[in-house]
Amino acid sequence: MELSDNIAAVVTGGASGLGAATARALAAKGVKVALFDMNAEKGEALAAELGGIFCKVNVTSDEEVDAGFVKARAAHGQERILVNCAGIGNAIKTASRAKEDGSIKHFPVSAFDFVIQVNLIGTFRCIAKSAAGMLTLDPMADGERGAIVNTASVAAEDGQIGQAAYSASKAGVVGMTLPIARDLSREAIRVNTILPGIFDTPLLAAAPQNVRDALGASVPFPPRLGMPAEYAKLALCMIETGYFNGEDVRLDGAIRMAPR
Repeated sequence: MELSDNIAAVVTGGASGLGAATARALAAKGVKVALFDMNAEKGEALAAELGGIFCKVNVTSDEEVDAGFVKARAAHGQERILVNCAGIGNAIKTASRAKEDGSIKHFPVSAFDFVIQVNLIGTFRCIAKSAAGMLTLDPMADGERGAIVNTASVAAEDGQIGQAAYSASKAGVVGMTLPIARDLSREAIRVNTILPGIFDTPLLAAAPQNVRDALGASVPFPPRLGMPAEYAKLALCMIETGYFNGEDVRLDGAIRMAPR
């Protein structure tokens, strides 16, 4: 897909981190970008910087996702690109015994469900609704209608202690990538997924410097945190390269996560 100012994109989780970096990279190519996010302050500021549009969207809500697409399409037209970066995480053991009094508790099912709703079902919700819109478009000169990039995690393959929900949600994103790519293949829509390792995102920015340094040093090479701009480069490669389809690609400096 050749990127230009004739193309519109939607980036979920686009107000910060990996989503913001990808939005900037797309805008630098002239693409009209709509940001779906819950952080209105950051989202509005970045949209203004990029000449794009912000849509306050919770990806667990059909109504909010629908409204976001209506707003984005009214401003920019039907999107040909969707990048799914919206996601959350938690860390709770499946079952554990308290050191203080020996009391036993288990991972609250409601907390497990919430992560699945955001990371897995929220991603699928946006894919399905965006793809349905892409089907209304005529193919471009290269024969394509659209391209979708999802965000999983290395935790999909080597999740750590406490990451049962997070790993399950991201493994679900990996697992559905090929079937969705096959579903949409005859409609000329490509689907790929990135599995980031340890990236320097706003969540990690809050960690003490010694923790950040130790995490970076744990990466085989290069021994540092991943940069959001590196994620954005891979996302754009997936979008621009027409033969890139149905793939799940780790972007992690060759790290394999230890149990904790």
